[in-house]
Amino acid sequence: MDMELQEIIDRTVAEYAPLVKASSEAYWEGTTTGSAAAFDRYAEVSKKIAGLFSDVRTFDALCGIKESGSVTDPLLRRQLAELYNSFMSRQADKALLDAIIEKETVLERRYAAFRADFRGRRINDNEVERLLRTSADCSELQDVWVAHKAVGREVASDILEVVRLRNQLADCLGFTNYHSMSLILSGEKPRDVELLMNEVDELSRDSFVQIKAEIDEAMALRCGISVSDLRPWHYQGRFFQEAPDLYPVDFDSYYKGRDLERLTIDYYRSIGLDVEPMLRRSDLYPREGKNQHAFCIDMDCMGDVRVLCNLTDNERWMETMLHEFGHAAYSAGHDANPELPFLLREAAGIFTTEGVAMMFGRLSRNPEWMRLNLGIPAEEAERIAPDCRRSARLSQLVQSRFMQVVYRFEKAMYADPEQDLNALWRGLVEKYQLLTYPEGRDEPDWAAKIHIALYPCYYHNYQLGELFASQMHHYIVEHITRSGDMAFDSYTGCAEVGRWLTEKVFAPGKLYPWNEMITRATGEPLTAAWWAAEVR
Repeated sequence: MDMELQEIIDRTVAEYAPLVKASSEAYWEGTTTGSAAAFDRYAEVSKKIAGLFSDVRTFDALCGIKESGSVTDPLLRRQLAELYNSFMSRQADKALLDAIIEKETVLERRYAAFRADFRGRRINDNEVERLLRTSADCSELQDVWVAHKAVGREVASDILEVVRLRNQLADCLGFTNYHSMSLILSGEKPRDVELLMNEVDELSRDSFVQIKAEIDEAMALRCGISVSDLRPWHYQGRFFQEAPDLYPVDFDSYYKGRDLERLTIDYYRSIGLDVEPMLRRSDLYPREGKNQHAFCIDMDCMGDVRVLCNLTDNERWMETMLHEFGHAAYSAGHDANPELPFLLREAAGIFTTEGVAMMFGRLSRNPEWMRLNLGIPAEEAERIAPDCRRSARLSQLVQSRFMQVVYRFEKAMYADPEQDLNALWRGLVEKYQLLTYPEGRDEPDWAAKIHIALYPCYYHNYQLGELFASQMHHYIVEHITRSGDMAFDSYTGCAEVGRWLTEKVFAPGKLYPWNEMITRATGEPLTAAWWAAEVR
């Protein structure tokens, strides 16, 4: 059985590896240029990948090997698990798989091309965010928020079509719906995820109620209105997914005129991780037609790792650079492990790479990191430290409540896509974020969130990632830097941190199930305890 499985693996990888590279190249060109031809090429390669993994004879052989239980080599057993799930998710009619890919490609193009029509001029997401964060004019805030949400109306019907197709796929594979299928095939148990999200909800609810009252008071004062008149556009963001400026620290001022590329390279190098090769291959600045978001992509699972950003010199994009190059360091770390088979050159779990990225992203508001990497005076770092700590807690609480919204929206949407999704979104926003929705507004604002369309059933991984980030931080502070400074240790200059991450988190890739990797790295399975200690 070992020999038979190895032959299947070799044959599959020989065909799959070039397709991974071709798919990545097409996607990279499409998202960096907006090229319709590149997106068409990406769709065609995606269909070839789906075709490869939909082969019934190979799947039947894998089923026989799996059911026999006779594979003895641990490395082969892990590859069997990954290969089985990849084939399982494509055991459907080719026309259905192609239809999903085509619809997703259409959505990619529409999101990439969209620019908000604000008072007669087209503005990108950076400008939307700038206006929402800096303006105190209620009319202007409402107009720019509504202008951004217009993308939802453009894509909602296409999203619903692809949701139905995804559910059709899940049904023919024997799953309850696509949401359950996605979690199960990514190595997560839906019930366990539900319990963790419920626990996080309970742990954060009272703290959020308290801090939301402070936010409301500050935002009402800022805009010269009563608390009862506050609406979603008053909270300094498109979705109230990031913390508003509640404390008197102007983080953007510390990054004005700074070279975010050099700061990223130098910081990671100080902890023993070289991200400069990946940065030089990346596309970091905005232009017309380019995807307005940020992501990291492993082009070939052989070390060609890149990041897409849309940089401007502010704190948000410093956070994004630290975050995305955390992903990049993770990918490069497992790609560089010569003993790791191609099929295992991925993160142990979807959320484990998010956890690494989030741990580093938090540093952009860390006064000790700012002192050591930006060169701000020690006295100033000490002066702003209390507000930085409060800001970090605020950020965790605000993000966590929005993660609840998206997770529960998608779970409910895939359970019944024909329900009133506009009302569902509105109700979840009011329940978990405590926002007052605009009276009479019945628009698909949920569709303005690109993840729901193109990265489905993913958002809960951001919350699990935050739990993992806190768990890693606790381990590093206790066992590697040994500073005891849970609030502000930034690991700057401690190369042992990079060595530990590389050895225990990056290099193993998917060699172990994610909770085994976490236990091996930190001494305990994933827990919400360390995150809860930070937000209480």
